[in-house]
Amino acid sequence: MDRANVLIIGGGVVGCAIAEALSRRWQDVFLVEQYPKLGMATSTRNSGVIHSGIYYPKNSWKARHCVEGNRLTKEFCARHNVPSRTTGKLVVAKDASEEKELLALMKKGEGNGVEDLRIIDSAGIRAIEPHVKGHAALLVPSTGICFAEDLVHAFARVAEEQGANLVNHAKVTSLEPVKDAVRVRLRIGDEEQSETEAIEARCVINAAGLYSDEVAQLLGPRPWKIYPVRGEYCEIRGPQAGLIQNLVYPLPHHDGLSLGLHFTKTLWGTVLVGPTAAYVEGKDNYERDRMTISEFVSDAKTMLPELEESDLQLGYTGLRPKLVPPGGQGIADFVIEADKEVPRVIQLVGIESPGLTAAPAIAKHVSALVEQVLN
Repeated sequence: MDRANVLIIGGGVVGCAIAEALSRRWQDVFLVEQYPKLGMATSTRNSGVIHSGIYYPKNSWKARHCVEGNRLTKEFCARHNVPSRTTGKLVVAKDASEEKELLALMKKGEGNGVEDLRIIDSAGIRAIEPHVKGHAALLVPSTGICFAEDLVHAFARVAEEQGANLVNHAKVTSLEPVKDAVRVRLRIGDEEQSETEAIEARCVINAAGLYSDEVAQLLGPRPWKIYPVRGEYCEIRGPQAGLIQNLVYPLPHHDGLSLGLHFTKTLWGTVLVGPTAAYVEGKDNYERDRMTISEFVSDAKTMLPELEESDLQLGYTGLRPKLVPPGGQGIADFVIEADKEVPRVIQLVGIESPGLTAAPAIAKHVSALVEQVLN
């Protein structure tokens, strides 16, 4: 039976960032991913935004790791040639009734340590985004974008260069505490032609994203349940992509479900419109009962009146691992903690947005928890 210091379950951006961080310090770091490729789920089905940290409750893990992750992600991208750009963004109040909410968002961001925030008027909006309609906007200079797939692969590549072992097509089927370790059973390969293997690890990290609740429950009943929320995108290509220069957001939804349908000028010159937010049945439900382009347009035209249905084409979809159930309110924080019954297992549950931005900061946090286990 193979043995490891650390075994990471989940090869999304957070799992790969953890592998990169841990393999700098420890040997025998393994990462297992159930899909054929790394980052196939939430990590690469998003807007690729490097968030600033304005939205999240003060001192929450989301706020703290997003603000630190904004800097760390940009530094990692520059060091490892991951395409990225600091763009800034506008959060737009459509009329005077939303101005108070905009000011409250600025105060929240400042309380979280986000720098250089300021409110601009409608003329200021037009100077930055000539085609965007709004009464006022919060200018957030530290926001950026990156090529999410390249970021995942860069974390993985560096981890492997540092000696980590990354295995795709490896689904965890059981977790069993044993003396000084956790025995992890894996099904390797397709179900029809799979092999069963086992590995004992001194520390196991559950970074399984959409499936993190199911992995946690391999140890017995646990308090978390993931509710998949689908976000759908449209895309503007060609000359009409010039309607947007960088990133433009509405004020976030009051229920905490999403940041609202926004515009993202991509690194390849198109504009993403989305994502929407709707609870769905099934953690693989990317395409059933999709929205129509006309439904996108009616929402998007409130900020971009020149947009026409003919300017859009359907894009990809993504699923977010929400901890708040349908009908719930507010923003649930990241769960990042040693399992209360099996402390050799570190649980990461509900790692949704801003998980892409926060990944290297989460990796630092997890590294400190791993040190307590291994030392």
